[in-house]
Amino acid sequence: MEQLRIPGPTPCPPEVLQAMTRQMINHRGEEYGRLQDEVIGALKKIFQTKNDVLLLTGAGTGGMEAAVVNMLSPGDTVLAVSIGVFGERFAAIARTFGAEVIPLDFEQGKPADPDAVRRALRDYPRVKAVLVTHNETSTGVTNDLKSLSAAVKEFDKLLMVDAVSSLGSINLPVDDWHCDVAISGSQKGWMVPPGMAFVSVSPEGWRAHQQAKMPRFYWDFTKAKNNAEKKQTPWTPAVSVVYALATSLKMMLAEGIDNIFARHARVTRIARDGVRSLGLPLLAADGCASHTVTAVGPFNGPDVGKLLKIMLAEHQTVLASGQGKLAGKIFRIGHLGWVHEDDIRQVLASLEAALPKAGFRA
Repeated sequence: MEQLRIPGPTPCPPEVLQAMTRQMINHRGEEYGRLQDEVIGALKKIFQTKNDVLLLTGAGTGGMEAAVVNMLSPGDTVLAVSIGVFGERFAAIARTFGAEVIPLDFEQGKPADPDAVRRALRDYPRVKAVLVTHNETSTGVTNDLKSLSAAVKEFDKLLMVDAVSSLGSINLPVDDWHCDVAISGSQKGWMVPPGMAFVSVSPEGWRAHQQAKMPRFYWDFTKAKNNAEKKQTPWTPAVSVVYALATSLKMMLAEGIDNIFARHARVTRIARDGVRSLGLPLLAADGCASHTVTAVGPFNGPDVGKLLKIMLAEHQTVLASGQGKLAGKIFRIGHLGWVHEDDIRQVLASLEAALPKAGFRA
């Protein structure tokens, strides 16, 4: 079987795929209502929140756009904290809808500095919201969101968090860390195919929403909240993905969220130690390394694309290439969701065989 080791979509357990074979039901009926209620209750436990959690049919990027258009008005000033491609995407979405975006970019492979955020908020008191990526899959870096949140809340700003690739795999206590909006997507650590986004909204987020004037229709949180109270969604949900999600959430809660976080940490140590043993560099330092993806490189000489082709053709292993400025300079090993230690050991053994054929020398 092919080893899919990219940061998403991720492999799905057989039980989850089997759940998707169920026949359709009335998405306005009582059976679906019970299912949605169950799913939202489980999501709240993993989000570690008492806030509203909304189900949206769409990709994680759709959830990011939904957050922007529901919290902001054209002309609002936002501080966009970016450590890679997905931080840049969050900023681009806000800019597209008319926000004044103040970029705060950090070197790729490094985390954001909370003190730099403080300085920016002092310099730009008109900032209404701060956009932050918790876990940047393009660089394999996890931000210290707890410290960043503390900096943001010193200035009483709205905190909007892209947690697409962290929630469900990396500890993110949404309420304790004062996230006003936190977004995730089904195809990441949730062990479910693409198609659903999940968004939590704090009381402060709802107050901002009441004032927000960016255009929205499909993504309107008021519609989503009002329908959630009736155990429905405003538009037709991806019913098969909800089936799958109900199954995966039962599996996750049975394992226990602390055990899930510990498993991802163990897998990460094996990946990073193994990469080092092969004589390869790591982009992120240990203190900020992501527990869902390991970025290997950068390389200037060897052909990363050739390596990835060999890994697929000869070892049935799919790794991710670099993105943006890191395209052709790094490769990435995804290890989130349905992943265990032996999966990564197999990847490392395949890498050891493939590296010389692709021109890599220790």
